[in-house]
Parts: sequence; structure tokens; C-alpha cells
Amino acid sequence: MNEGSLEAPTRHVIAWREEDFYDTQKLDVELRRVFDICHGCRRCFNLCDSFPKLFDLIDGSESGELDTVSSIDFKPVIDACTMCDMCFMSKCPYVPPHEFDLDFPHLILRARAIEAHEKEIGFAAKQLTKTDRNGKWAAPVSGIANWASKRGNSLTRPVMEATLGIHADAELPKFTSKPFSSMNNQAPTVNVDAPAYGRKAVLYATCFTTYNNPEIGISARAVLAHNGVETKIVYPKCCGMPQLEQGDIAGVAATATDVAETLKPWIEKGYDVIALVPSCALMLKFEWPLIIPENVDVQSLSKATFDITEYIVSIGKKEGMADGLSQLNGGVSVHISCHSRAQNMGQKGAEMLRLIPDTDVDVIERCSGHGGSWGIMIDNFDVALKIGKPVARKVAEKAARHIVSECPLAREHILQGVERINEKPADVSQVQHPIQLLALAYDL
Repeated sequence: MNEGSLEAPTRHVIAWREEDFYDTQKLDVELRRVFDICHGCRRCFNLCDSFPKLFDLIDGSESGELDTVSSIDFKPVIDACTMCDMCFMSKCPYVPPHEFDLDFPHLILRARAIEAHEKEIGFAAKQLTKTDRNGKWAAPVSGIANWASKRGNSLTRPVMEATLGIHADAELPKFTSKPFSSMNNQAPTVNVDAPAYGRKAVLYATCFTTYNNPEIGISARAVLAHNGVETKIVYPKCCGMPQLEQGDIAGVAATATDVAETLKPWIEKGYDVIALVPSCALMLKFEWPLIIPENVDVQSLSKATFDITEYIVSIGKKEGMADGLSQLNGGVSVHISCHSRAQNMGQKGAEMLRLIPDTDVDVIERCSGHGGSWGIMIDNFDVALKIGKPVARKVAEKAARHIVSECPLAREHILQGVERINEKPADVSQVQHPIQLLALAYDL
């Protein structure tokens, strides 16, 4: 048996189409096998709330071991997982190819897939995963939607808490009246004198950039054009990360098939594919190929996909950046999101911002605690803030002018943590994503 963590972690294809995958007794056997290994190791005790819940459950049992823990009591452990992948990517010494073959996040995915298969996912949780539908509905009435979802709205937020389970104080993303995916005809002029001139890329717009913050996409397109890259916006549908978190693997497979088919002609014409949010890049690069490995279009898309920060850094290293970057005053705190780290590409958000001259860049590489829709729910919100408190504390101590994260949702959650520490809102710029800061440094 080899010592753990000496080889690169690998992942198995997800066997979601096999009958045994949904066998509750076989799941229980695997849960107990994995949980017992985790109990004996405890290296992940401080990553998220799943592991403390598991260890408290075992420690409080009659024997102090897993054999006297009821399987019914596993549910809170399963529910507490945000599927951030950090235990698999950065902590666990027993991931494949180790003989123990431990993949905690994909085990939790299997448990949730069984819940979805047995119709145990709640109505509210399902509605929150319908990001495209929600965005399309909200766009024509964005003013009303943003008023209704605003923190402090004593008329609507208590109702949302009672009916949807969304904590009344959780910051929710705003909706835009003009989706980014509708802006294809507003392409900026490509700089033919840039060192990277000749590159061309499709921007996979993502549901967040399309319906919530198109400024991320506008900034990305402007920076790329200034650096000689021709871009097109393509957005067939959401990447399916919200559905994956709820165990709807079949739905994710259908999405992957559709999106890969839409992007295939662009890839064949030599276009790179750039995802503007790390969760979506993670899905296209890594999760989709494990769900439908036989789909050659999905495999091709995986190889052609880049995170936006990864792509900009590659320009800087291979061709060199276009001139025009100027110092950003007040300093920057950049949070490296879990789904960026799970792409195993390094601190690309920080690398990109260090291209800006004479600018103080402070890097924070730790979980914000948000976990997508998980962190806004009434049962999880306070726990999510507790998990993210070390990040918020560091941001509060640094007091930089610009606070950004590769995950825009994590950025807002961090600011809520800072607000609790300082007992007042943070006095920072409204920029969410590192690419927006690069556009600002270019004065675009």
C-alpha cells in the first residue's frame, strides 16, 4: 500500500446509469466504509460542517465508534456538504489512486442522487436550481425583483424565508434587465497591434453573468479585445452545477450534451471556450466528462475550455499583455474560490492581478463558506458565515479598496462576514470579479 498524497488525485467515471448506484443498502455500506476512514483520520475537521457533524455523531455514540451510529443519523452529514471538492483536492491522503479509493464529494453526490431518484428533494430547492428560468422571468421586472429580494425588505424577505427557506439576511444576487447573452452585436474593436492578435474565443456566458452581473462579461470582452482576441457570446443554458448539487445527474447529462453540441462548431473553427465563472469552468472541464465519458463532443469541449483568469494569464505568458495597464490605488484582496482551486490550475486570479503594475495584491486561499445556494438557506446561513469567518477577518484586517473573488457569490458572502466583524458595511468598490479590475486598470 502506498503512502497517501504522493500521486496526483484521479477521479472515476460516475456510474449514475448503473442500477447499483441507486441501491440504498449498497450506498450505506460505502458510506460506512468512507466515514470510518474519515473518523480514523480527521484531517478534514476544519474544512466544512460535514466533518465536525460526522465526528460529533461518532464521538457521541454508545461505543464511540461508527458501529453504534444509526444510518438515519447520516442525513445531516450529507446535507452539510457543499461539494466544494477541497477535501478531495487538498486534504484527503486517501483519494484515488490510493487503495482506500476515497472520494467524499462524489459519495455525497451519490447519496443526493438517490434522494432525487426517490423524490425526496424539496420543492423550494428544486426551484432555486432553475437559474435560467428564474433569470428570464426576472429580467423584464428586474427593478421589482431586486426590490423584493433586497436585504432589509420587511415585506418580502420574511415571506421568502417562510416559503423558500432562504435566510432573511442572506445577500442575494441582483438581476439585470439586459442579459449579457443578448449583447453579441456589441463587440468591442479588436486591437490588431496586440501581441495576442489572432486568438479567437467563445465566451460561455454562465447564468450568473447573463442574468445577474453582465459587467463581468463586458469587462472580459473588453480586456480580450484590447489584447487582440476576437470573441463571440454563446450561452445555450446553465452548466448544471445547481442541479448537480441536488443530485439531478440525468439533468446535468442532458445539459452537457446540448451545450457541447452547440459549442462543437466553434471549437472546430478554432475558437477557444472561456467560462466566466469558476463553477461553470469546473463543470465543463471535469464533471461533465465523468458523467458522460462516451460523448466525444463533451470530451472535446473539456480540452478546449479555460477559466477567464487562466486564459488571460496564458496570454501574458505566451504572447505578452497589450500595453496600457495602470496602477490601482487602495490595494486589492483577491479570494481564490474553491471551484477555482478544484480546477488544479493554481492561483490564476492572483497571477492575473499581479500583471497590474505597482498594485498591492493580497491573496486569500480558503473557503468562503458560501457553497452556492447552500449558504443562503436558513439552516445553513449562520454556519456558512462561521466557516468563512477566517476569510472575512483577513479581508477586514487588510481593508483594501477592492475586494474581489473568482466566485462573485462568494465575494458578497465574504462582505457579509466583514460587516458582522466591523458591525458596519465594508467601504469597498462594487467590483466583484478580478477581470473587472483588469478592465479598470486598462481604463476600459
